[in-house]
Amino acid sequence: MEAGIAGLLTVWQPLFGRRCRVQNPFQSKTFTDPDGMFQLIRRLFSENFRTYLPRYLIAFLFMGLVAATTAASAWIMGDVVNEVFVNRDKTMVYVIAATVMLIFAVKGASTYGQMVVLARVGNAIVADLQRRMFDHLIRQDQAYFDKNSLAELNVRVAQGVAAARTTLDLIVVSLGRDVLTLIGLVVVMVVQNPFLSIFAFFIMPPAVAAVAVLVRRVKQYAKRQVVSTAKIQSTMQETVLGVRIVKAFGMEPVMRQRMATGVEEVQAQSNKIASLMARTSPLMDTLGGFAIALVIFYGGYSVIELGQDPGALFSFITALLLAYDPARRLARLNVNLGKQIVGLRLMYQLVDREPAMSDAPDAADLKVEGGQIAFSGVEFAYQDHAALAGTSFVAEAGKMTALVGASGAGKSTVFAMIERFYDPSAGEVTIDGQPVRDVTIASLRSKISYVGQDSFLFNVSIRDNIAAGKPGATQDEIEAAARLANAHEFILKQSEGYDTRAGEGGSNLSGGQRQRIAIARAMLRDAPILLLDEATSALDAESEAKIQSALEHLMEGRTTLVIAHRLSTVRHAHQIHVMDQGKVVESGTHNELYEHDGIYRRLCELQFQSRNAAAE
Repeated sequence: MEAGIAGLLTVWQPLFGRRCRVQNPFQSKTFTDPDGMFQLIRRLFSENFRTYLPRYLIAFLFMGLVAATTAASAWIMGDVVNEVFVNRDKTMVYVIAATVMLIFAVKGASTYGQMVVLARVGNAIVADLQRRMFDHLIRQDQAYFDKNSLAELNVRVAQGVAAARTTLDLIVVSLGRDVLTLIGLVVVMVVQNPFLSIFAFFIMPPAVAAVAVLVRRVKQYAKRQVVSTAKIQSTMQETVLGVRIVKAFGMEPVMRQRMATGVEEVQAQSNKIASLMARTSPLMDTLGGFAIALVIFYGGYSVIELGQDPGALFSFITALLLAYDPARRLARLNVNLGKQIVGLRLMYQLVDREPAMSDAPDAADLKVEGGQIAFSGVEFAYQDHAALAGTSFVAEAGKMTALVGASGAGKSTVFAMIERFYDPSAGEVTIDGQPVRDVTIASLRSKISYVGQDSFLFNVSIRDNIAAGKPGATQDEIEAAARLANAHEFILKQSEGYDTRAGEGGSNLSGGQRQRIAIARAMLRDAPILLLDEATSALDAESEAKIQSALEHLMEGRTTLVIAHRLSTVRHAHQIHVMDQGKVVESGTHNELYEHDGIYRRLCELQFQSRNAAAE
């Protein structure tokens, strides 16, 4: 069956545009030709058709019955004319009437079976592609998400999956219903009157050629439509997520204008596409009407003047009229496929992208004995902005190490390097002497607990948010972690306790509550390395005091790195590294750095407003 589809596509290849430069599309999973509709469709079928072949065969059986009954309804019209109206055979009236009822009953049942089977296959393909695209998306490195907005990713996934299903349905229905129906009706036409069939066959080539001209323009507008749709989703996303800023600064007119611009672009492009696709109707109607007029003229003349069979002529005209719809759908197939090819390309661009971050071929699991973290001449840049410029320091095993410095000094990038969200362009990061490049990413991150200043929570229950730190944790373990994080009491006051949903991003909770749940999540993970990025920044003074004691308990025996802007929270760190412009420029304890009279001392005096308070 797959070979048959490939053969049909080969016949239609000139209409599909340039062929992609790959040796074997059923083996290769890459494509280079931006207009390679043919190869994209072949790849789509090669990856999905074989899996659902048994169900597609059932659908083809039903579509074959639809085609056969359509041809039979045209054929029997000859008997209606000859036996009923010419011969006036009373018995044949009952026979023909019963036959017609049977034909249309079979056609109706077959149409129902075809629609149900194709719908279920389409739903299964959509589900498989959604799972596949999400699995591939979640494997991507941090840099990919930095470069692509949520709106762009939504458009890529949604339109890609929808285009895949629509393309499969268009091809399968064209093969099973329209092509088979057209073949059956052509057989009826040729048998009933071979000479008149020639007139109809002359009409098809110019119609197909004219429709092919529209394809490239449809694809151009479809590409622009995708870009404009992404703008709409981006505006919607930013408005919802930043609604407080929008309202506080009176930005409603600005956001309305952005949305209106995007909507107008999509509307204009949709109108262009609709106009181009609609041009196939007058084209086919005009040519079809011309063919039917010639048939009626010559056919009527042959019956009246030459005494030919009127039933055969009537059967031929019926078959010609019934063939009009499938012929028109086949003529428009290329235009419809051209509209979907943009979504297919978006999908395969994601599927074909290999993550920049992956395990080395010989990667081993990370083994943490003490947990010492060392940076040796690490360099890294975000595009053209240098974040780390030869950073070197050591975080001793089982001790608390603090990173301080102005915003943009590179502190958060250090954390990203430890968790291997990025790889350095030079230098090395090691844990207990093991380069993080040489260990599996999963084992590396399983040994790390992280609490950030922006405590993201999932839109699930509070219990599930805490349990993310340790999948399968018991309720007692979850509650114990919540108590240590000073979260248990406020959780019980929620409407459904631990079953209360946190809301999107934790929107149902205050900033301090989200922070404490994030700390509970890290406590439950019980990893040997702890990364705290302003972990108490959203807490009030009373909660911070309670949390600090919990964090001190959590940090016992663990290698802890703390990023802090409030220096009061790191005065008791075993080692403080001061960062400036991507480098560690000062290191020591609080007292040592203050006595050094460098950057750290100036930061202290700025925060505490007096030399005496800073020294204390």
